[in-house]
Formats: sequence, structure tokens, C-alpha cells
Amino acid sequence: MRTNTSPQFSFCLPTYVWLTAVLFCPLWFAQIGFAQPVPAMADSWIFNEELSDNTDKKVEKALKAAGEKIKKKWFDRRQDRYRGGPAEQELYDRISYDRELTITFVGDTYLFIYADNFERPIYTDNRSRSVSLNALNAQEDFSFAHWEDGLLLVEARPRDGGFADETYSLINNDTQLQIKLFIQPEGFQVPIELTRIFDRLPTP
Repeated sequence: MRTNTSPQFSFCLPTYVWLTAVLFCPLWFAQIGFAQPVPAMADSWIFNEELSDNTDKKVEKALKAAGEKIKKKWFDRRQDRYRGGPAEQELYDRISYDRELTITFVGDTYLFIYADNFERPIYTDNRSRSVSLNALNAQEDFSFAHWEDGLLLVEARPRDGGFADETYSLINNDTQLQIKLFIQPEGFQVPIELTRIFDRLPTP
């Protein structure tokens, strides 16, 4: 450890200096991130297809990178060809395909509500961060998050044993929500990377 050999003068500081430090320390701690803000992203959002990546194309890119051949049917014009599959992979479908998202903050738990009222709790307390992900019940999805430089960083461990890293930020004067996804379901050799943009719904 580095030893401080400078003169010891701190105890000689005037009383008002110590009082000021005590009073303003909480504010300083809040600024460096110990107290997390409740941002304006707590609202209802609708998917902006024009500004977002095409999820099917991004899935195909990952499959091709893994050496898999893509077989397409010329008459299949769906925008969610890769949606669906094992129930334990539902969370991937929600974050990469759903066109509705409502975000609410209640204490240390953030609640993301997708289409069909699919609810996803995201934990931010220290207890949830200390949980051993390997010890989690494989029958449940688990997500936790923290704030960093104005970004909400979410890590998810879906039921299938894969993972998802998500970055949420407000753009265009807080009128849009940008979501960057880095996901790798169980069985995928190459992760899927895509960006989705949501528009804030007008207040009724």
C-alpha cells in the first residue's frame, strides 16, 4: 500500500470546514453514483420500426457467422420468423421482438411490462447483485441492473442458461428510448447484436 508521508495538518482545520464536509458529503456521494436517479424513461413506449435494426436479419447474421445455412421461403414476409421456440427462451423474444414497453420504478425493483402484460422484474439492490448466477433456479428468468454515466445497464440470465446484456438510454431530448442488445441464447455459437428504438407515447 502507498503510504502518505505528507504533514498531518487535517486535525487543525477550523470547525466550520468539518461541518461543511459533513453536510455536503451525502451530495457528493450522490454525484458519484451511490444514489441512483429515477430517470424520465419511466413511461410507456412504442417501437419505431424505421429507426431500428431488423431482428430477423440480425439473427440470420449470427447464424451465418456460426456456419449455418439459412433457408427462406419466398412467400414468407413475416418480421418475426425466428420468434418462438422453447418456453425457457421467451425473454429473448420479448426484448428483441415486442413492440410495446412500459417501464416503472418501485424502490429497488424496476418493472418492465411488454406486450400481453408480460412482466419482467429487474433488481438493483446489492443483495441481488451478490446472488450467484449459477445457483439460481433454472426455471426462472433473472435480471439485475445498475446505472453508469446516465445509462441503465441490464444483465439477464434467462431460463435456458444463456445471457443478455442490455443498455438503455434516452435520446433526442428524451423523446426516444434506445436499447442496445447483446444476447446469446443457449445453443447459439455467435451472439446477436441489435439496436431498437422506441418512441415515447404521448401523455393522455
